[in-house]
Amino acid sequence: MDSTRERIIVLSEDASLREALLAALTPAGYEVSAFSTPREALEAIRQASPDILILDAAAREVLASIRGSAANDAIRTIALAGPGAGERAAVLDLGADDAISRPFDPAELLARVRAQLRVHRAENQLRDKMRLAEEGQQIAHTAFEALAVTEKMTSDAFTLDRRLKIGFGAVFAVAALMAGIYFLFARSAQKETARANAIISKLEGGLVHQQDLIAEARKLRGEQGAGLPVGKDELKRQADELKAKMASAGSSEVAGLQKQLEETNSRLKRVEQEGSIAQNLIPADVGSVCLLHVSVAFRQQQSGKRLRYAGLNSQGEPLQGSDGTPILTLDGRGPEVKLDIFGTGFVAGPSGKVLKNRNVAETWWKNDELGDLTSQGFQAEISTIRAYFPGDARAFHAEIEDISKETDLASMRVDLQDLKRPILTIDSANGAASSGQPIVVMGYATGLAAILARADEQTAQQILSQSGSDVSQVLSELAKRNLIRPLITQGHIGDVLPDKIVFDAQTTSGGSGGPVFNKQGRVIGVTYAVLRGFGGSNFGIPIRFSQPLLGK
Repeated sequence: MDSTRERIIVLSEDASLREALLAALTPAGYEVSAFSTPREALEAIRQASPDILILDAAAREVLASIRGSAANDAIRTIALAGPGAGERAAVLDLGADDAISRPFDPAELLARVRAQLRVHRAENQLRDKMRLAEEGQQIAHTAFEALAVTEKMTSDAFTLDRRLKIGFGAVFAVAALMAGIYFLFARSAQKETARANAIISKLEGGLVHQQDLIAEARKLRGEQGAGLPVGKDELKRQADELKAKMASAGSSEVAGLQKQLEETNSRLKRVEQEGSIAQNLIPADVGSVCLLHVSVAFRQQQSGKRLRYAGLNSQGEPLQGSDGTPILTLDGRGPEVKLDIFGTGFVAGPSGKVLKNRNVAETWWKNDELGDLTSQGFQAEISTIRAYFPGDARAFHAEIEDISKETDLASMRVDLQDLKRPILTIDSANGAASSGQPIVVMGYATGLAAILARADEQTAQQILSQSGSDVSQVLSELAKRNLIRPLITQGHIGDVLPDKIVFDAQTTSGGSGGPVFNKQGRVIGVTYAVLRGFGGSNFGIPIRFSQPLLGK
């Protein structure tokens, strides 16, 4: 194994900057030399052939000297620019391979150095392959010249000459073919890795973007009053809008609007008459409906290593490359790249047996983007599952127990420790669901943002500030403040099909896996398909399909 340390040259007129760079790079095991003048640095480059040159903006003219020499093209350069994107863009235009703003973060600097060294190693391997191919070509060329001389010396050498030409020609052809295959493989591997990183960067959510969460919570708080949304207010709003449209509509539109208004008023009347159903269910069953937090990691199939961020900056955000995307790696000690999935589950059996959706147990099921990762050499896998129950500050560990092969249902076992929660009553009869029947739906629709919406602005800001960028810490703070409770909506069944229940109780992503109750307080279905934005037509799986999972 080659134990030669990789060499780095630092060029800066600023003595304090040279010391800071030496202090950051030397403990990482690199051989680092620092110089104050371009002349000294260029002489050292000529003698030592370093792997990386780090220089500040004041020495940017050295870039032209480096890039102007073919012998120095292999050196990777990182320029320290002034603050602002314009300064970084300027040194990149001059030929630097990467740029970082001053003052620099030592962790970010090391991550960028490692990234450039990986490129440097790949380029060196490619140059070695090219050198071997060129040597093979030279050998073949020399052989051809020798054959030509032999051909003039004797006619008897004609046959031998022909065979040697074929032999050396074959050697040359094989060398050229190997070089071509290497080029194609390297280019293809680079593209596939970039594509996989792009997919994962798009999916990743393991680090909370605080301002995005605050903005979404503020929006939901304004729309819903951070309370338990029920269908009555929404129906009243729809009725008022229809009346306003009728006042300005033409004669050809009035009839249609009148029909919609009558249907809306009819639904509103039924909701008002049956308004006590949800209130009766809340104290009895809400404690058995849990929020599920599934953390998904990404493992490279070839090496078995999990994908990680190269590092975090001082604000706790992932280090980013010059293109603005997080720097990902299979090495180092940065945090693992995680995708956070939220769903709903409920206690449906003894000893902590919880029922939920299959797409929470297997997040890659019917997920095209996660499926694409397999072709890129990565496999999504569940890292942890945590369950949070109303009224308890703890996060309970959960494990997948069984997954239905015919529908979107799964069961898991939650270690409830000393927590006592009632098992929800299930009605699995064929006629348990019928059209027009009133229902109540519970679930954690819109996930983390909706839970934060229950807190006031100051509390939400405080929670995110104390938790940093860790989703588990955010949930822990919410649980301590007793803010984790399911949203409750009510509505009516619109249609009953052999494999699904269609209903108008409002819910959205995050609410899947929640129980659907009839007016007697029995579970008749499990929400599984929801429309984004609190849609008015959603779907549930008849509860009888859960019987094999519950051992009944």
